[in-house]
Amino acid sequence: MSVFLAVVRRLAIFAVSLALASVLVFAVCAALPGDIAQVILGQSATPEALAELRQRLGTDRPLAVRYLDWVGGMLTGNFGESYLTRLPVAAQIAERMAVTLWLVLFGMVLALLIAIPLGMLAAVRNRRLSGTLVSALSQVGLAVPAFWAGIMLVVLFAVRLGWLPANGYIPLLQDPGQWAAHLVLPVVSLAIVQSSVLVRYIRSAILDVLSEDYFRTARAVGWTRMRALVRHGLRNASLSVVTVLGLQLATLFVGAIVIEQVFTLPGLGQLLLAAVGQRDLVLVQGTVMVLVFVVLVINAAVDLSYLALDPRLRSDGGRRR
Repeated sequence: MSVFLAVVRRLAIFAVSLALASVLVFAVCAALPGDIAQVILGQSATPEALAELRQRLGTDRPLAVRYLDWVGGMLTGNFGESYLTRLPVAAQIAERMAVTLWLVLFGMVLALLIAIPLGMLAAVRNRRLSGTLVSALSQVGLAVPAFWAGIMLVVLFAVRLGWLPANGYIPLLQDPGQWAAHLVLPVVSLAIVQSSVLVRYIRSAILDVLSEDYFRTARAVGWTRMRALVRHGLRNASLSVVTVLGLQLATLFVGAIVIEQVFTLPGLGQLLLAAVGQRDLVLVQGTVMVLVFVVLVINAAVDLSYLALDPRLRSDGGRRR
């Protein structure tokens, strides 16, 4: 029952956070200066034409009514229609979301493939040349912005060597080979920074494990350091790494917005920036809420993962010590 209550408690926090975020997103968008009717009709529009368009778009209604209609529509999957294109917002977001999800997913997987072995090496070989070198390289990676890494990769692999395309996107079903080729440089750009962060946290977590009594006991009975680490240390080290992993996965979505601009990828970031520039607030609100929802889901998943990783939390109702 304690696990059930912990899950219910976390889901309740998730629901309240999502509701508060919706209020904040709507309030900020409503407070932005400008008039979408003026944007659509131009500066020469008559007051009568502006009033008619505002009525048709629904922007002349009270804020509370507009908020409730917007939230009610989202609960049924209806995010409304774009002010400018009159296309469903949900369809536009779904189309762009696929690009962003591929970018974030592959970026995190590649970052983990780099960070886990290097973090373990830096911890096991601490104060030795190889461990010091890994730590130094992670420090350099932390100082490199993702967009700068992307530009340098384009200069090297696209411009000078001509191995990979510099920008653009090809759908997976249209040409799988070109789809993968167009994602390589953006994914590597994201993974460089993320793996540098993860290496440092994995190294720190492994160093803590190496000083524990159970690890020294395993070593005393004849186990090698790597065997003791894999059999007993990684599970305990994962408790602290999972938190950082969840936070980094959330920041990947923010980094993806920048990377999409560098490589001209038609993802959520490009959609959001275009909607902001055109003051298409319905599209802005829907896109931001999807990003907020994804981040909250990641945070909730991280909290619930503690129940699986730490038996102590299952015995005291899911409360962290």
